[in-house]
Amino acid sequence: MELLSVCVGQPRVVKSKSGWSGIHKQPVSGPVQVGRLGLSGDHILDTAHHGGTEQAVYLYTAPDYAAWEGVLGRTLAPGTFGENLLVSELESAPMRLGQRLRIGDVVLEVASARVPCVTLAERMGDPDFVKQFREMRRPGVYARVLREGHVQAGDPVELLDVAPGESGTILDNFEAWFGGSPAAAPVTPG
Repeated sequence: MELLSVCVGQPRVVKSKSGWSGIHKQPVSGPVQVGRLGLSGDHILDTAHHGGTEQAVYLYTAPDYAAWEGVLGRTLAPGTFGENLLVSELESAPMRLGQRLRIGDVVLEVASARVPCVTLAERMGDPDFVKQFREMRRPGVYARVLREGHVQAGDPVELLDVAPGESGTILDNFEAWFGGSPAAAPVTPG
């Protein structure tokens, strides 16, 4: 597997929430520092719903992008979903909570699924996008940073260990937010 892009967002005016968001992420070249609270240069403005140690990095995957491109009928640029990292050959939904990944010299641990919000709907230019995101069941992964370091596009991505079999999947976690299995861990919206 490979890291296809590293994206950061600058503050930008949006019509939802506080009026500002960092969801419009753009790919950057060269190494980017990843600390316990996220990527250097990435702005998280709605800290009530985003960021912190449990949502330090948002990871999305090439197969998830391909599925969306098929449904939307257009090519999507890296950063479209507000992700920091875009990874090849991995789908987000079956990943297990607690799964660890090494990207460059950074180690991440899968913490929760992303739950769609009105800012994502605005970013996609579709007020019904939250419903569509829910129905697609390809939420992407929020991760905590276990080892800080640098990442850059082209870095290898390695699954370090499989989380315990009893840990839920990202899809379980996503569904729990919408009234699914109470056994799955809770999710923070955003």
